[in-house]
This record gives sequence, structure tokens and C-alpha cells, in this order.
Amino acid sequence: MFRSLHIAATGMQAQESQLDTISNNLANANTVGFKKVRADFQDLFYQNVRFAGTQTSQTTMSPTGLQIGSGVRMVGTSRIDTQGALKQTGNNLDLAIEGQGFFVIAQPDGTQAFTRSGQFKVDAQGRMTTAEGLPLDPPVTIPPAATSVSIARDGIVSITLAGQATPSQVGSIQMANFVNSAGLNPLGHNLFQSTMASGDPQLGTPGTDGRGTLLQGAVEQANVEVVEEMIGLIAAQRAYEVNSKVISAADDMLKNATNLR
Repeated sequence: MFRSLHIAATGMQAQESQLDTISNNLANANTVGFKKVRADFQDLFYQNVRFAGTQTSQTTMSPTGLQIGSGVRMVGTSRIDTQGALKQTGNNLDLAIEGQGFFVIAQPDGTQAFTRSGQFKVDAQGRMTTAEGLPLDPPVTIPPAATSVSIARDGIVSITLAGQATPSQVGSIQMANFVNSAGLNPLGHNLFQSTMASGDPQLGTPGTDGRGTLLQGAVEQANVEVVEEMIGLIAAQRAYEVNSKVISAADDMLKNATNLR
């Protein structure tokens, strides 16, 4: 059987994975805080028929070798953590991170999760939560009598009560940073989980030790460039098509070989 059949098949599988990655990026183009993902590929093992430098006579050697590749495989996905555009919303509970870092969220099992999505709500207990009701960690509680909420760039949350001119502080929003944020495990629901690859979360105040600052009344949009993804889509489609033509060509050659009399 022709080696090219298997090689072209690995190429088609790789382009299918590329298409899956691109489609997920495009699907999340309007997801707040989403970071686009890039598929990483690697060539497979080579059969060395002749090594470079092989002696061809007593006084000469081959300047090049003879290696036959066996295709390609997908080895990973890389999250691109560039800053997304900031969109003003006017909602006092919407927060955008300008720079690096993640909001810290408490999960029902007591573990921490992390997110770039700052579309916060207030639950029945007055706690600031995600859209699915998961509270910030440590929790920040807004009293029901508050007439206004102010969140400073360093995460200090202040409120104004009816009849009072002086704001009072009710909590502070903490942020987490990671040595390798690309190593975070995506859980869905705009949440990430730390792993051995990401390192432990480095918790602290926004604006310190490399952490970004907060911008109230805005959200960070996805960093997906639709035009760039469309170009990648066209390239993946053409690469898939070319690999399928290789299989067709190999099939025609095998058919001619089997029809020899």
C-alpha cells in the first residue's frame, strides 16, 4: 500500500482538528472574556533511508540524507491571552480587567475557579456572583439599601446608603495571576481551573505584582479576530482538499498497478 495514503489521511485529520479550533473561536466571538485558541501541529517520525554524511566512496560523502516523512499530528492547543477590546456598558456591576489576571470564583465544592468575564450580578444574599450564581472569593456583599456601588481600580468596593453623603467600604475584589496562564484547564461557563502546568494562583490586589487593574462599567470582549479566523478557515479547507486529492491520486495509481496484465 502506498505510504502517501496514510500521510494524506493524517493531513486530513489535522485539518479537521484545525477546523474544530477555528469554529470554536468563531462561535465565541461575542463571549465576554473569551481567549482565542490556536492548534499546534508536529511532523511525525521519519524513515531514514540514508543519513546525511554517509560515505559514498573512500573520499566522498553524501551532502544530504534521504528521509521519508509519515505525516502530521496535532500536539496541543495554545490559548492566546492578548487583551480583548473593552466595551462600555454603564452597568455598575460590570468589570473589565485591564492587563493580566483573573477574577477568583468560589465553586460549590469549595475549590477556586478563575475567569476573565466580569459580568457580575447580585444574588438574594447580596453577594456579587457570576451569571450562574457562583460568588466571588472572598465574597463581596452589597447591602439592599445601597443606592450606588463604586468599584475602584484596585478592587475596593464602596457603597452609598440613602441619607448618607460619605461612601462606606464593603469589601475588596481579589485577583489571581499565573506563571503560565496558557496551562489553565478550561471548565466551560467562562471558568478555568489551575493545573500543574499553570502553577498555583498568585492572589493579590489588582494593580500589584503584574496584575491588571479594574475598570467599572465595562466588559472585556473576546480577542477573536473574525477576519483572521476566516483566513485560517479558507487555508484549512484548501489543505484538506489538497490532501484528499493526494488520496485520489494514490488510489488511481494503485488501480493502474492492479490492472496490469
